[in-house]
Amino acid sequence: MKLGVISDTHDFLDPRIEKLFSGVAHILHGGDVGSPIILLELAQIAPVTAVLGNTDTDTTLKLTEIVTLAGRKFLLHHIVNPLAPHEKLQHRLHREQPDVVIFGHTHKPFNQVIGRTLFFNPGYAGKPKFGAERSIALLHCDETGIRAEFLPL
Repeated sequence: MKLGVISDTHDFLDPRIEKLFSGVAHILHGGDVGSPIILLELAQIAPVTAVLGNTDTDTTLKLTEIVTLAGRKFLLHHIVNPLAPHEKLQHRLHREQPDVVIFGHTHKPFNQVIGRTLFFNPGYAGKPKFGAERSIALLHCDETGIRAEFLPL
C-alpha cells in the first residue's frame, strides 16, 4: 500500500501534489492545514486523515488521530519531539503502541525508528519562503516493512 504524507501546508496546496500523490490509497496530514478546503482538495486524490496544528482554527480536527492502514497503526499528532514526547503524548503512545507516528511542526523531514515505532515528519509543504526546503513523502507499506520516499517540492 502506498500512502501520501504531508504536513504544514499553511493554507497552500502545491499544484504538483495531485500528480505526486497519484495512486496513493490514503493521505495522512500532520497538521497546520490552513483552510478546510485544503483537505477537500486532498480528498479528491484519496481519503484523508488529518490533525489539528498549532496554527489551525478548524475545530473539527482533533489533536490526535489513530488510523490503521496496511495492517499498521498510525498515530498522527502535530507537535512531537520523538526523543522526548511530552507526558500526555507519552502516555498515549504507551497505550496505543503505534507502528508509526506522523507529525509536522518543525518543517524538517524526519525518519527514524525509536524503539519499535517509526517517527516520521514529511517536512514543510506550504508556500515557498526564505529558500526553505519543501517536501512531502510517500510511505510504501508491504509485508517486508515500510519504506519512506521524500519528494521535494
